[in-house]
Amino acid sequence: MRGLAVIVMIECHAFNSFTRMDLRETSGYILSQFVGGMAAPLFLFMAGMTFGFQMESLERREAGRLRRWLVSLRRAGYILAIAYLFRLTNWAGSLPSTNTDELLKVDILNCMGLAMLVFAAAALCNSAERVRYALFGGLVVAAAAPVISGFDWSGAAPWLRDYLVPSPLRGRFPFFPCGAYIGFGLAAGAAVKRTAAERMDRLMQWSFLIGLGLVFGARYFANLPFSIYANSDFWRNSPGLILIRVGISLLLLAGSYVWTEFCVSRGWSWIENFGKTSLLVYWVHVMLVYGTLTNPLRRALTISQAALATMAVIALMVVLAEARLRWSAKKGERWRAATTVAGAPA
Repeated sequence: MRGLAVIVMIECHAFNSFTRMDLRETSGYILSQFVGGMAAPLFLFMAGMTFGFQMESLERREAGRLRRWLVSLRRAGYILAIAYLFRLTNWAGSLPSTNTDELLKVDILNCMGLAMLVFAAAALCNSAERVRYALFGGLVVAAAAPVISGFDWSGAAPWLRDYLVPSPLRGRFPFFPCGAYIGFGLAAGAAVKRTAAERMDRLMQWSFLIGLGLVFGARYFANLPFSIYANSDFWRNSPGLILIRVGISLLLLAGSYVWTEFCVSRGWSWIENFGKTSLLVYWVHVMLVYGTLTNPLRRALTISQAALATMAVIALMVVLAEARLRWSAKKGERWRAATTVAGAPA
């Protein structure tokens, strides 16, 4: 599922970087960005799921609630540190035409780290309470987004505004409403982690049904001619859009489970490799697509040429992911060889 998100992300960024400006009102480009709009929600939802996995595992090992919370906070802090390191490398990669605003841009990793800091409090709960807390938190963040956006933020620092509410600039991921995906993903991850293998089929059936209900139900209410909000923009801060995308994430979760369990034999998978190396692929492909190396292609290609460029970037990232995993495997073998007692079974 994370591998699918990586493919959607590369497609979105490559088309956005390479397509000519006069072609950006065509159906091909609009479709590429419409599909690409699911990349960030999927990454945030999946980050919430793995956060839920970690909390469930911690509960089995750590009896102390405070200790679990501190470990979860440390994980969130690690993501924030990676986010700022990523911004620093992007800034350095744009030399000599650098822009200091790039260092404070609120990208998806920044939103992910902040939302994980907030939802780390779920580690203080037990398993059943954790699912309810995460669901409630996700709903509160999504429902509050239009209200928070309606406040006067003119006197706030630009970086603070970008962290909290939607910005007119593209490529920003504010906590309201994007942090909601972490909460919903955390609830899904905790539920998956608690489910026994023999009951996973039933859980995925419920994932499919709930996802379908969210997509159609949220779309129905979003289309009503009246709203409880005085100021709501469907594409920027609407709770309806958040729930639709959460529904799509649940449908993809069920679909990924069916595909991997019943439709293909276990073995090498470049899509799964993308999922295992998603942070590295994210980091490198952004520097490649938006960096100085591809300046001659920037906003210079037709839709067909941009599609070919997208496939080329995906192919390069497949090679990168495979090389990274092989290097990790060899490093692990060397470590095991160095730490295994002579004569003992490996």
